Order: sequence, then C-alpha cells, then structure tokens
Amino acid sequence: MSQSSRPNSPDDQTAMYIRVKRNKITYFVTCVPSETILQIKEKLQELIDQPVNDQRLILMPNREVLDDSKSLADQKVENDAVVALTLRKDDNEFEDVNITRPTDYSPSPDGGSNW
Repeated sequence: MSQSSRPNSPDDQTAMYIRVKRNKITYFVTCVPSETILQIKEKLQELIDQPVNDQRLILMPNREVLDDSKSLADQKVENDAVVALTLRKDDNEFEDVNITRPTDYSPSPDGGSNW
C-alpha cells in the first residue's frame, strides 16, 4: 500500500483559519494546527507592520494569552477561533482587548439611542 493512499489520520495538517480581531478590524489568517503563535505573529507583522514582540494574541472568549512557543493545537485553538490582538503601548504595557461587536452600535427598537 502506497503512502498516498493511506486514510487521513488526525495527525494530518488540515488548513484552517483563525479570526484575529483588533478594534473594528478582523484579519482572517490561514494556518495549520502545528504552527506556533510566533509564526502567526510573523504573518500578522506583514499585515499590520508591527514587530512580533509588540503583539499579544489572546484566545477568546476565555481571554487566555497565547504562548509564542506553543502550537495552535497545543493551546486548543480551533478552526474559526476568535483571537484578540493587542499591541504594546509607549509605556511598554499592552493595550486592553478592544473588539467591537456589531451589536454595540445597533439602535434601540424605539429609534432612540442606547443611553
């Protein structure tokens, strides 16, 4: 039996994507489960022109900060996962997670504001 005709195993690297969100922007990043968080940050660096050391990725909704040296699979990041991107500020601290949801701006049923 040849290698190419064997059935797919769970170890096969199936392409997936994650949604990386920051403010009102969502980046759809194509990846495989064995990629490390550092590799994802390198892809983001090309998109947002921010060094990998100034990026922090946080798995939502539990707000778990993802470890650069671990793979997506190691940290249970699944296909279509939502990951928040925060950037390092001038004071060397990371900004707070700021993800805008479409419902944040929906008018109230009576046509007035949400206030």
